[in-house]
Amino acid sequence: MPEAEISYSKVTPIDGYGPGFFRIADQVINGAILVLPSKVVTWGGYGDTGGIVATAPELDVMLIGTGADIAHLPPEFVTALEGGGIGVEPMASPSACRLYNILLSEGRRIGCALLPV
Repeated sequence: MPEAEISYSKVTPIDGYGPGFFRIADQVINGAILVLPSKVVTWGGYGDTGGIVATAPELDVMLIGTGADIAHLPPEFVTALEGGGIGVEPMASPSACRLYNILLSEGRRIGCALLPV
């Protein structure tokens, strides 16, 4: 059976990641990033919720990549996002990258906040 080609339309999948960086649209971005339906930007970490909450009308859920391993999220971070109407799903960053691409290919309204591995 031939592989089906995935179309991402106007949104960008995550091409890869490595120690301290992510690769998106053939561009390497060092450090933490936000991958949102309308843009990809650097992210200031758990204290930086404004950029995420501002995109709440575009999102149903936000995957939170906590680095190399899954970690607990600060309660105030979760409260800020959920208060803005965004579901929060924490997981290790490699898992978040893979799940983001899968959900994106299904046309889901998804975002991803990623700490580097």
